Amino acid sequence: MKKKCLFIASLVFMLSSQAQIRLPNVLSNGMVLQQNSTVKLWGWAGPAEKISIQPSWTKDTLKTVADGNGKWMVKVNTPKGGGPYEIIFLGNDTITLNDVWLGEVWVCSGQSNMEFTYNWRKTKDVAADFPTCNQYQLHFFQIPKTTAFTPQENCDGSWKNCDSNTVKNFSAVAYFFGKMLSQNLHVPIGLISSNWGGTPAETWTPDSIVKNNPRLEAAQQKLKVSQWWPVGAGLAYNAMIAPLSNFNISGTIWYQGESNVDTYSTYGELFKDMITSWRKAWNEEFPFYFVQIAPFQYGNNENAAYLRQAQADALVLPRTGMVVTSDLVSDTTDIHPHDKHDVGYRLAEIALNETYGQKQFDQFSPMYVSSHREGNKAVIALSNADKGFIVKGGAIKDLYIAGKDGIYYPADVKLAPGKITVYNKKIAEPAFVKYGFNNTQMGNLFNKENMPVAPFKIEVK
Repeated sequence: MKKKCLFIASLVFMLSSQAQIRLPNVLSNGMVLQQNSTVKLWGWAGPAEKISIQPSWTKDTLKTVADGNGKWMVKVNTPKGGGPYEIIFLGNDTITLNDVWLGEVWVCSGQSNMEFTYNWRKTKDVAADFPTCNQYQLHFFQIPKTTAFTPQENCDGSWKNCDSNTVKNFSAVAYFFGKMLSQNLHVPIGLISSNWGGTPAETWTPDSIVKNNPRLEAAQQKLKVSQWWPVGAGLAYNAMIAPLSNFNISGTIWYQGESNVDTYSTYGELFKDMITSWRKAWNEEFPFYFVQIAPFQYGNNENAAYLRQAQADALVLPRTGMVVTSDLVSDTTDIHPHDKHDVGYRLAEIALNETYGQKQFDQFSPMYVSSHREGNKAVIALSNADKGFIVKGGAIKDLYIAGKDGIYYPADVKLAPGKITVYNKKIAEPAFVKYGFNNTQMGNLFNKENMPVAPFKIEVK
């Protein structure tokens, strides 16, 4: 019996010593690694297997040993953007990754308006770029729709260069975002698309966050189960976000919220917790820029307006930014506005200004800052309006004022750089003001840079 056990142990040792190196799918041919950074390279091998790694942008050879679980990881410094490079992994076998680029990497996530591709609607703005899109140094990694009950270490997917074929099945918002970054940063851009139409934010959030918060768990239980997408807490996060957490990124863009309209009351808390949990997984407070949901006929209520306000509440977190879409909709009966061009460009405008310090990009929507009373008037300060405002189409639409009784009346307004003064002769002491605060809001107040004022509902302080 003793000899048999020794034989089995020896056989296990021999097999493990011949184990092949394995890499996660995100580390593969055609990938983009974050430039000017210390990036992680990781994978699996036989326990105690010695591994040497040689990136072609450095003369240094990295060495490591797989642990008892067969896992290994090294860190390597990357220079400024460029390529193509190769990386050789040498252990009991050899893997060579080719066509490796250094540049800027962004995760692009959310539900259907982020998932939206040219092939959905044959949108003209994407088609117009077919002859030139291969010039922008864009590289796509598409994660298939997958769920898991526990955080995964790997996900399916492969890197593809952007061309007139691959762009047709890739997120249009992400494409236009990446295009504008490429045109202004002049480095390769890696775009990781991890999205799933119909999904609520709960499924993109670690389940422990939802299950340990009674308010969030109760709201999650109200979500309608679908055969087309998951609603359970953490299911998409575990399979489609967690496997990326070792992969260095510059930041995230996000377009989601439509599936949480009926649970808007907890979305503000949930959304902030989701952002924080992603940053914790990466151990990095990376930029997180998101899109406010577009006007749509959700029903005879103001639920979508409250959801937009909950989205805006996330701006209290550092390194966040929000794109307003109230002027980018031609049909409020279509939950998928076709203009993804301007959405992607507005996200890129924020990133170029805030993340990359290119301050010439300053086309941002005015947003509520503060308010106070002056007699029977409410004076409201708005950001990004130092040059003043313009009104499109006559009088301002969807602007209302109320007293303490909460009865709203159409408001008169005086415009000045950085502020609007709101009043109605029936209101002696203004208490509340709202602008564009309904499900289908398409306000007509813009700053001089032609950016729409974000909707708001406030109590006058």
